[in-house]
Amino acid sequence: MENLPDNQHPHAHLRASDIDRDQVVDVLRDALMSGRLTQDEHSERLEQTLQARTLGELEPITRDLLVPGQAAPIAQPAQAASTSLVPIEEPADPSQSIDHLVAIFGGGERKGRWRVKQRTNAFAMFGGHDLDMTDAVFEGREVTIYAVAVFGGIDITVPEGVTVRNEGIGIFGGFAAQGSDDPDPNAPTVVIKGLALFGGVGGQSSAKRHRKRFKDKNRHELH
Repeated sequence: MENLPDNQHPHAHLRASDIDRDQVVDVLRDALMSGRLTQDEHSERLEQTLQARTLGELEPITRDLLVPGQAAPIAQPAQAASTSLVPIEEPADPSQSIDHLVAIFGGGERKGRWRVKQRTNAFAMFGGHDLDMTDAVFEGREVTIYAVAVFGGIDITVPEGVTVRNEGIGIFGGFAAQGSDDPDPNAPTVVIKGLALFGGVGGQSSAKRHRKRFKDKNRHELH
């Protein structure tokens, strides 16, 4: 085909992470929905994506699907240091920047100085997670949380300045997340995906959460 790059991606030899594969899966899904791929083509390329071990193996899968101005879904060289007040420390090995949180008939809490991985898988069934990122260190300018709550709840708090993209679905449950009212373009972005089934996934900024706690405390003291 015309207008396709002749040279292989300069980072083709690097190992592909789950995040890299997820980006390719998103491109394939959009191509299927827009009619640029048939169902058989989509299935074939999806299998190639899941089996790919390096960035070089991922690149050809979407090469003929990219439109002008659209970046290839392949990891790019590190960007300049962030000037955000929210600490960002890129991991030495992005493929290892994954966290798995499970709460079944119980609960889990993250707060204080903890590290928010580039990808966090949080599952709650008849239980809950409280992820307070107010004082956390982010391992990327964009991090993704896959939140699944079944008869349970997942509460996410982000620092001031952080943007939140809510891409989840609620079925007989609620899936709502909001970031800071005054987003900082240099601060990280938190993408929240997943499903709330007879449960809830919620997100808010640190100021809103702690202001609510302060009001509740005063209300109790007055009684």
